[in-house]
Amino acid sequence: MIERHMVTTTFELPGYKIERSFGVARGIIVRSRSIVGAVGASLQTLFGGNISLYTSLCERARQDAYERMLAEAAGLGANGIIGMRYDATEIARGISEVLCYGTAVYATAFR
Repeated sequence: MIERHMVTTTFELPGYKIERSFGVARGIIVRSRSIVGAVGASLQTLFGGNISLYTSLCERARQDAYERMLAEAAGLGANGIIGMRYDATEIARGISEVLCYGTAVYATAFR
């Protein structure tokens, strides 16, 4: 598995030389709100502030997409990811896609 310190939003890994690029690795997750979650979140909107049910849903979706990206990159033989990004799209009302992607690379430490 790829170590967390080997994933960056920049296009370099400080202290490492990129030896090989494997192209884009991505993780996609599609999630929908449950009726119970939607009702609970609607109640939270009445009081304002953070809507914790939606925050939790979004965090889980991003984490799942991130883990899928790491697995795909590791399967390609990468030990790092540069230029990592998230994207989200609402496919239909209450159904969202979360995409996590970056360039899978093999990097070695400078000596």
